Amino acid sequence: MRFLYGKQDWKTFERGEENCYLMTNGLGGFSSLSMIGSCSRNDQAVLMACLHSPNYRVNMIHRLEEWLDLGGKRYAISSQDYQRHAERECGYRHQTRFSFEDYPQWHYLVDGVEIVRTIALMHGNNTVGVTYEIRNRSNREARLSVRPHLQFVPKGTRLSQKQEFTLSYETINAKTTGKILSNNRRLSFRTNASLSKLPPKFCDTLYYADDVKDGKMELGRTMVNHELSLQAPPGEMVVLEMVYGVDVVLPDMGQILESIKSYRDDWRKRSGFQDETALALCAAASQFISYRASTTKQTILAGFPFFEDWGRDTMIALVGCCLSTKRFQMAEDILRTFMLYCRKGLMPNLFPEGKDAPGYNTVDASLLFIIAVYEYYLRTKDAMFVESAYPVMAEIIQWYEAGTDYGIHMDEDGLLLAGAGLDQVTWMDVRVGDILPTPRHGKPVEVNAYWYNALRVMEFFQKTHAADRKDYGAMAKRAHQSFLEKFWNEEAGCLKDVVTQEASAKGGMCPDGQIRCNQIWAVSLPFSLLPRDMEQKVVETVFQKLYTPYGLRTLDPEDEEYRPFYGGAQLDRDLAYHQGTVWTYPLGGYYLAYLKVHDDSEEAVAYVKGQLSDIEAALREGCVGQLAEIYDGEDQSASKGCFAQAWSVGEILRVYERLEEHLKIF
Repeated sequence: MRFLYGKQDWKTFERGEENCYLMTNGLGGFSSLSMIGSCSRNDQAVLMACLHSPNYRVNMIHRLEEWLDLGGKRYAISSQDYQRHAERECGYRHQTRFSFEDYPQWHYLVDGVEIVRTIALMHGNNTVGVTYEIRNRSNREARLSVRPHLQFVPKGTRLSQKQEFTLSYETINAKTTGKILSNNRRLSFRTNASLSKLPPKFCDTLYYADDVKDGKMELGRTMVNHELSLQAPPGEMVVLEMVYGVDVVLPDMGQILESIKSYRDDWRKRSGFQDETALALCAAASQFISYRASTTKQTILAGFPFFEDWGRDTMIALVGCCLSTKRFQMAEDILRTFMLYCRKGLMPNLFPEGKDAPGYNTVDASLLFIIAVYEYYLRTKDAMFVESAYPVMAEIIQWYEAGTDYGIHMDEDGLLLAGAGLDQVTWMDVRVGDILPTPRHGKPVEVNAYWYNALRVMEFFQKTHAADRKDYGAMAKRAHQSFLEKFWNEEAGCLKDVVTQEASAKGGMCPDGQIRCNQIWAVSLPFSLLPRDMEQKVVETVFQKLYTPYGLRTLDPEDEEYRPFYGGAQLDRDLAYHQGTVWTYPLGGYYLAYLKVHDDSEEAVAYVKGQLSDIEAALREGCVGQLAEIYDGEDQSASKGCFAQAWSVGEILRVYERLEEHLKIF
């Protein structure tokens, strides 16, 4: 799917910074600028290299400063905001088009001179290529100049004015190669442009409008030490090419472009999807896959530009991003990696980095692992893999039944208890000092839905593992009965979010009556917990209270704790994160639940397909071709949080997978 934007999309500088692109390199590195070519965030870059995959990212080339000299007059081509705003580079005024499919392109028109900028990040390599196709249809000499703004600092940090940069280069047959050294890091380059060495100059006042909204770093600093330029005689077309990378030997732009296109084409073709939006989501899913050095295996990065690879996020995203797209070997490799790190029945939420041990503070990753194995088997019938995974799955159930870390254990009623003290172990895991904005200690609804499904999965696989004598069916039946007794809220016509252990006035259980999106998974998961009439009521209540076209609210707007706006300082954002903020990823569970309670009828399939038209619109907003993490609870006109989220993409892909299965039947 090709995304195309025109001048109406950047009527003002602020409008021009509303959307951005994202390219990733499969190592944890990425390239991202706004659709007018500016950096509206400290975390954006032309080249964000990853020097130790997937999390040690270094902002090498932050942005590009560009201008055109024509007939004695200078025209800005680049766009960038500064602290005093009046200093803005406003090249967007000459910009006529922005497009993105596999890589971004910008078109400019300046007094008879057409310029097309292309930026491409090589897959599997910390190398970025930039070309400028200059078509001079004027009768004057034109000269394009480019100054890369450098940082060479870890992502999210500020360049020091004491940091030294050294530049060395040589030119042979009009081809220049060289290197830049700083902070014990090297950046090689090659270009066909003329290179001028400049006295090191620090630029201190880059202004990050998107970071300001979130109470983050307001100003940025870069360093410039060289300029590239190329003449374009009247009536001629020339191409300025420049390639920068951390390796000594660099590819040319053609090789870089081919690496991107072949990688993304393979994802689209192998998926077998027919729907154009689904194919675009396949390409989006490919951007979250990364190599992890500490495990020497592939992993799934949770979101850009902020997040790393976490256990819970990986297990949620894996089914859609890998299985729905038919990347079965990749899914198996990721699952096997988690199997190696299972401890006391817990899957890691954080993988080891250097001397740091894995972190295990999640109740749901292990249960989601078991469900993912089941989903993998349904698509592949790979009994050999199940054979190797079965002991790990049995160990998870054993530890969860007997009790493991973070207060995780099976209660007398067969349901799971989790969380203790300040430990937040569900996906609503925000903690601000001693404040738990969404305390869910006790029996969370989705965790117990996962628990019941994990038990049914074990019962299913046990048929070929006679040596395991545990009666998973009896455990599931017990949990099922207790779930119906404890979680159903007849008055609200839906499920309680948490059943807590706190003593009520009568000394019994104190149910949490808040209406949250977590209940949708009790309907959408493979093994049903509720009779059909209750499932239908849950789906309708979720629609009435929580549904938006871009995601589900995390809390009923009528709740006194509801917060309609996400933004401002860290504390304000944390207090709103799961208290009404709309998350895209639960929308997948909602649509799957809707199809289920309507028996995947032709009418239901058509209805959901129609509803998903809004997803195509969402792909055009924020990060082009991606689905965001969150939106405000009250107004979903602008995405927030991570501009590209693996959960969101994966869960919507699962819906498209289900739709296409049934569309073939109808």
